[in-house]
Amino acid sequence: MTVHADEAAITSERLRDELADLLAGVVQVDTVAADSDFFADLGANSLVLAHFCARVRKRADLPSISMKDVYRNPTIAGLASALAAAAPAAAPVAPPAPPEPAAPPRRLAHTLCGTLQLLAFLVYSYLTGVVAGTGYEWIAAGSGLADTYVRSVVVGGIAFAAMCAFPVAAKWILVGRFTPGEFQVWSLAYVRFWLVKTLLHANPMVLFAGNPLYTLYLRALGARIGPGVTILTRSMPVCTDLITIGAGTVVRKESFLLGYRAHAGRIQTGPVTLGRDVFVGEKTVLDIGTSMGDGAQLGHTSALHSGMAVPEGQRWHGSPAQPADVDYVRVPPVRCGRSRRALYSTATLAQLFALYLPLGVGGLYLLLTEVPSLAILLEPGSGDLGSAELYVASLVGSIVLFFGAAVVGIGVVYGLPRLLNLMLEPDRAYPLYGVHYSLHRTVTRLTNVRFFTWLFGDSSYIVGYLRGLGYDLSHVEQTGSNFGTQVRHETPYQVTVGSGTMVADGLSIVNAEYSSSSFRVSRVSIGARNFLGNDIVYPSGGRTGENCLLATKVMVPLDGEPREGVGLLGSPSFVIPRTVERDSRFDHLRVGDSLRERLSAKNRYNLRSMALFLFVRWLHFFGLTLLGLATAAAYDQAGHAIVAVSLALAMVFTTGYYILVERATMLFRRLRPRLCSIYDPYFWWHERLWKVPATHLVLFNGTPFKSVVWRLLGVRLGRRVFDDGAFLTERTLATIGDDCTLNTGSTIQCHSQEDGTFKSDHTALGARCTLGVGAFVHYGVTVGDDAVLAPDSFLMKGEQIPPHARWGGNPATESADVSYQPA
Repeated sequence: MTVHADEAAITSERLRDELADLLAGVVQVDTVAADSDFFADLGANSLVLAHFCARVRKRADLPSISMKDVYRNPTIAGLASALAAAAPAAAPVAPPAPPEPAAPPRRLAHTLCGTLQLLAFLVYSYLTGVVAGTGYEWIAAGSGLADTYVRSVVVGGIAFAAMCAFPVAAKWILVGRFTPGEFQVWSLAYVRFWLVKTLLHANPMVLFAGNPLYTLYLRALGARIGPGVTILTRSMPVCTDLITIGAGTVVRKESFLLGYRAHAGRIQTGPVTLGRDVFVGEKTVLDIGTSMGDGAQLGHTSALHSGMAVPEGQRWHGSPAQPADVDYVRVPPVRCGRSRRALYSTATLAQLFALYLPLGVGGLYLLLTEVPSLAILLEPGSGDLGSAELYVASLVGSIVLFFGAAVVGIGVVYGLPRLLNLMLEPDRAYPLYGVHYSLHRTVTRLTNVRFFTWLFGDSSYIVGYLRGLGYDLSHVEQTGSNFGTQVRHETPYQVTVGSGTMVADGLSIVNAEYSSSSFRVSRVSIGARNFLGNDIVYPSGGRTGENCLLATKVMVPLDGEPREGVGLLGSPSFVIPRTVERDSRFDHLRVGDSLRERLSAKNRYNLRSMALFLFVRWLHFFGLTLLGLATAAAYDQAGHAIVAVSLALAMVFTTGYYILVERATMLFRRLRPRLCSIYDPYFWWHERLWKVPATHLVLFNGTPFKSVVWRLLGVRLGRRVFDDGAFLTERTLATIGDDCTLNTGSTIQCHSQEDGTFKSDHTALGARCTLGVGAFVHYGVTVGDDAVLAPDSFLMKGEQIPPHARWGGNPATESADVSYQPA
């Protein structure tokens, strides 16, 4: 349709007036000038502008707008001109996508599925009890250190082989070959699928990511993987028959290529095909029905949505991905043949069977039997369940083991990696699967112990801990919240963070680069006076300088001039204002005497939180120790069955215990939306909630019991919600409707922390909504019934998704509904 110049001018003028009226109502002023900057002149922020966008989208006579449109055109005049040029008023408005057919009632199927899953767990626990009990008896019958060692090797080897082989056998027996298709959740087909998925994710082979043994294991499960493939992600594919990976391909850690997704109450399976010499970056999502040609690259923090294909030799990045010029393979190849891979795999197995398995199986047994005061812990029938002796032994043993392990552990993570790092030269390319590769992986594992970052994070003391690990933190401007509880790296000895920088949770520092045959460690430098939001991958060579705000899930640019004094949002990223008036209203608390007084008070509060963290974790360990000793005391009478019962009781105890701890920490109340400084005592109390462990929730993924646990934690949850591995940070601020589908890696976070300001609010999902794999939903969000959020999307704070809508991207906007259709 042709639009004349005068008609376009009229369209732009009408849009300008309509948008100005709507914005004036949102910011509560009489009029908005056409050239007034939303941020600098009106003092608006992303939350206010999200409400403005929502009001515009409700008007059928106006073009739809997104936060990206607002950031790129921060005046009414510029926004109206851009919208008029992109979508003239004469263009028809696309109707919303029709609702998907309602699923039939599934109450009986839901109950039956949960029952079968519970029975499967009990059977697995019994089999574990038989193996553990028989192995324990045989080791205990040994005489002398050498005999005990040999028996530990045999028992550990058999147990390890069984745990690895059992999922393979279960997959071929229960499913056979996975094919493209779909089936209802909670159905009998789903129960078989869940059994295979759970066994795969629980087996020890996930610890071998980055090892040639890992690719061999995936081949045994039916995956078609060529030679020379390096897979670093621990998110093991489930529908392995649908995974094809060509020779020389590299898949970085925290990436998802599962071969399935949950969508609108159904499990959909489909192929993921990677050609030869493909590179898949850190924290990426490959949805079903996606492919990459030979030599293609997909950057960090990116996603391929269903139906997308990267052509041969092209480089793409973003969510959803788009063509780019950045080369993500930055380390030159070196010689790394099959013999090196075979030798490395053989050495790994030898080390496993000769050292780790006997140490894990028989080490604790030898320790307790050689220390007289602890020997009672392994004596069958050691005391009556009502005797004080049993509780004293558990108390002493748990204190020695828990606090002893903490003290020894921090000494090890400070000392041993430093010695190993002396043999690793920065910026030098080393071959994979050699001595230097083993040293690097050991450094990575030892310096990323979750317990210590959890203990020290969100306090002033995390700075000393990271500096002790090897971080170069220059001159630290202590804020009391310089780093969160989840900071990860490849090596701590190649990290520089500038003065005055604050980091929220989920930062992954990528200072090791990989090709299909080589790796090297390189320095990552984060500038001064930055703020890094949640869930960020910061790679070596990141082009950000000083005084930047990196928003949640942002893609850090690797090309162009260094960005300074700006904010970055999205994947791929674009420039936004560094800060707004609302975010700086508490700046007076961050300087002078006020800062010193409040920081001192925060430090004292954080010390109490850390002490509470240790006490809570120790008390849980004491309970498990007591349960273990009680099992040993009753073993002679009950045999293997008591071991199975103790495993089930341990799961119930752990879940119930941490539910009680969290609710007690909240004084059995619900959270309320807050806007305050990080130096407000409320925020210190809220930080304490983040130290309550939630790892036990993984045990319930994909089962009806996950919904029960969420309700006990305070989530307002509808019926038959399918949760395949989602995480909710503030449970009592979240509402999830009936029959919603939450995929693995999806997050609902009802707060944000930007510089020195903390904000929280409710987030609500309507009935039958779907959150894709790795999707991130912020606070103050409302999602209508039957809406779908695509994989790896970032739904910004304050957004309102109408019913039946399809949104995707980072930041998320309205998108086409591309449904996967199996061939």
